[in-house]
Amino acid sequence: MTSLKRVPHRKSAAVILLTTSSIAFGIGSPSAQTVSPGESPPIERSQLAAVEPVQLPAASKPEASAGKAYYIEFRSRSAKSYGHTFSIYGRLNGHGKIASKVVAGLHPFTESALPWMVGHLFLVPSETGASDGDTEDQYVTARFRVALSPAEYAKVTAFIKNLQKKSPVWHAVLYNCNAFVGDIAHFMGLETPSSTMLMPEDYINGLRTLNMSRTGAAGVIGTPVKVEDPAQLRAQALKSIEVQQKHGAKVPRESKPEGASATERPADGHKSTEPGSSKKSETKQGTSVSARAELNRQNLVPTNN
Repeated sequence: MTSLKRVPHRKSAAVILLTTSSIAFGIGSPSAQTVSPGESPPIERSQLAAVEPVQLPAASKPEASAGKAYYIEFRSRSAKSYGHTFSIYGRLNGHGKIASKVVAGLHPFTESALPWMVGHLFLVPSETGASDGDTEDQYVTARFRVALSPAEYAKVTAFIKNLQKKSPVWHAVLYNCNAFVGDIAHFMGLETPSSTMLMPEDYINGLRTLNMSRTGAAGVIGTPVKVEDPAQLRAQALKSIEVQQKHGAKVPRESKPEGASATERPADGHKSTEPGSSKKSETKQGTSVSARAELNRQNLVPTNN
């Protein structure tokens, strides 16, 4: 197993060339792959959850985010390939639950599979907003949250906005979704896993393991906090979907803020949006099967990314 001690992502040209070749011929699916500072940070256009989550029993509720009203959460999710790594950030309510959500993550552009395939050999244009499935909790496989004060939130989100502007390309080896998330974590003074070539779930679990106990550590922005594990989060989302379906309501996968323009997305088959915006997508199954049965199937995931 790869050591979780942090080392720089940048590798020698020889190692990169060798690794790129092995990736190109050894993996058949996409790489693990959206504030200005001020006295009071601006509130982004919220991406509110489409379905109200089921409340956990009082004994299993997560910590109240150290009394801080903002957060950033590093996540991985499932997909038809090896998954995707991304971050979400926004406001928390008085119970430490997510009240608003903006996605920042790196992935190839467009809906076509071609950029993703080419991206295992050459740099391809990227997008840094949400991809299909990023805002849907039933697909989350790992998560690590850091609570932020208003000043910390302004600092972190300003860095993210700048990083998005500086990340015009994606490559499965040279600069992938793990590397993008790792840059955010590194800016916050967090330890990062030793390799950006880990599976998305392993990368986020490693990030959490390295930093969960570093509350109050010198140079660290924010306070790591405990949250529901991914299995609980998925169960909540699935239960909410079932409740909606039992009442005959159409279950929207995602909501789109007024005025947001969605951009069709790529190789991994995700639809994505510009940074800070959200997207709306719906999928129709040919048969009437319960949401839980369908969503628990390992191959039913948002995209092949």
